[in-house]
Amino acid sequence: MAAVDTQAPTEPAAPALPDYVTDPDAVLKDTADWRYGRAPDYSKTRKVYAETKSMTHEAGSLPQLVENLVKNWEVEASFKPTLKDWRTIDHAKYSFAINGGEPQSAEHMLKQGTYNAIISPNEYYSPEYSDFSSSHKTFKRMMPTFAWEVLEVYSGPPTVSFRWRHWGVMKNDYVGFDNKGQKVTAPAHGNAIDIQGVTVATVNDALQLQSVRTWFDPLDMFRQIAPTGVVKKEAVDKSLSPGDAIDALPSGHPDVDAQKVAEGAGCPFMGTSKEEGAKPFPPASVEKGGVGEEGEGKARLEHPETEIEEGKMRVLREGKQEGWDQDPNLKS
Repeated sequence: MAAVDTQAPTEPAAPALPDYVTDPDAVLKDTADWRYGRAPDYSKTRKVYAETKSMTHEAGSLPQLVENLVKNWEVEASFKPTLKDWRTIDHAKYSFAINGGEPQSAEHMLKQGTYNAIISPNEYYSPEYSDFSSSHKTFKRMMPTFAWEVLEVYSGPPTVSFRWRHWGVMKNDYVGFDNKGQKVTAPAHGNAIDIQGVTVATVNDALQLQSVRTWFDPLDMFRQIAPTGVVKKEAVDKSLSPGDAIDALPSGHPDVDAQKVAEGAGCPFMGTSKEEGAKPFPPASVEKGGVGEEGEGKARLEHPETEIEEGKMRVLREGKQEGWDQDPNLKS
């Protein structure tokens, strides 16, 4: 009598995870329409992250997979100007919102730039008076290294909720435009900028981002930019584009209508709603200095200094952001 084969059927192999959740640099290997003609070099950013991070996630763990996904998404949002090249999002369902604000499309982020998409108008910065060029000059010049990590993951797919940290050092002066169109300058202090937030994201079966909802206090960064003292505010020549106005010396014309600085300056963001990125956090208390105190046109902020050990601070001060050698906006 012939033997009967009673071997159980083989279970189908689990599908391989997409490379953008297993490798933080996956999309950098893509053939794509890169913003400056070639993929940016993230090696210095990754080195700074490795040497100054606060968390070490187990290989293949959910926190590591989430961290890799977000890092690849950030690369695409910053350096892939052609939306069809983005692999980390579900193109049919993707939207992004900050602090309960109106959900925005990927096209909106491409037009605004990543900084302008996540910061709502306030007394230190406003996307209404900034463009892609000026936003890069404002933040990447000030903080040449700005690392990012996942701190905790609270739930797994399809709804992923997690807490994150973004940190660097204020190496150069902060220069930007406030919600009145005035030019704001805060002197560099060489200390840490360290912010945290929470994100709730839904993903599809391919682990591509669909709905991304983030909450953080954008004014926390500005309180750390001017931790003990003074920011200078001045009117801007309205004939200049935001990118040129960042580099301009004081005009010496106090009668310039700062409220209309972007009028005629080619700023594509004048239609941005003030309700975008509505903040659940109370605005910072700003004490206006009078003549004989801090002086007219200056404001005082208070914020506890962030503590990062000196060894990590040295790494942060010496690092440079990705794209530093490519982005013309970073040439001072």
